[in-house]
Amino acid sequence: MKFEAPTPIRDAFGKALVELGEKNPKVVALTADLADAIKVQWFAERYPDRFIQMGIAESDMMCVAAGLAMTGWIPFATTFAAFAAGLANMAVKIAVAYNGANVKIATSHGGVCVGADGATHQGIDDIALMRAIPGMTVVVPCDANEAYKATLAVAEHVGPVYLRLGRIATPIVDDKPFRIGKARVVREGGDVAIIACGSMVATALEAAKALEAKNVKATVVNMHTVKPLDVKTLVSVAGKCGAVVVAEEHSIIGGLGSAVSEALAANRPVPMEFVGVRDVFGESGEPAEILKKYGLCASDIQKAALKAIKRK
Repeated sequence: MKFEAPTPIRDAFGKALVELGEKNPKVVALTADLADAIKVQWFAERYPDRFIQMGIAESDMMCVAAGLAMTGWIPFATTFAAFAAGLANMAVKIAVAYNGANVKIATSHGGVCVGADGATHQGIDDIALMRAIPGMTVVVPCDANEAYKATLAVAEHVGPVYLRLGRIATPIVDDKPFRIGKARVVREGGDVAIIACGSMVATALEAAKALEAKNVKATVVNMHTVKPLDVKTLVSVAGKCGAVVVAEEHSIIGGLGSAVSEALAANRPVPMEFVGVRDVFGESGEPAEILKKYGLCASDIQKAALKAIKRK
């Protein structure tokens, strides 16, 4: 399936899950009273005997998913990012990860763009929490095409995976092959490297185009797998450009920025700047105004890029 127009990433997940259900009778889906919001209702309608509605019981859902995985099923446990990483954190760590259970945790509402739901439903620390769990793979697709392919790849991967999805329509970046753990350079330039994941990849490309008008050439890397990080590609672009900006719709603490910092500190130190949510809680609002308030726009990436270049 190929998406041409901006599409909510969670929609692509829902369609891919139906395809998985058709191809593999071992795929099952669970949700914590959020079938419509995470788009598993399509799977539920098609395969009701392989769908489990857990109610508002995220921790119980993770435990049931772990049990299913240990008996040969491939469970997709679905909820909001804030609930999977926060409310169900202990169950994810012990029932799923400690046992190495083959559970796929797929979440919507990753980031700040959740509309009126506000701070309680905004997943802005979920990557940090999931990334810290031993053995957990963390994948953050940039658009609907990548989300569709990532969902299929996640099902094939053996071991626990956290798949972070967004709520709003996201611009289509491209339609290239997807491989867990292998970043993609989506734009070449020699002055600064912008490392981004999720919705911020499209924003980074917008920033790169604006920078080109100022005679600044930026490389843009789609780091869709935050863990395991593609250190080889990261070190290569950092060495080529000599300055790095990390952009993520997530806290600057513990997420992609931290992962990139750890890798470059050990392998190729360069000046770095970070575009992300600062040490604050979120709030309700329309996507455009929320992104502007928290400094997650293309103009913010441009400023960070110019600042990083000056520090070379």
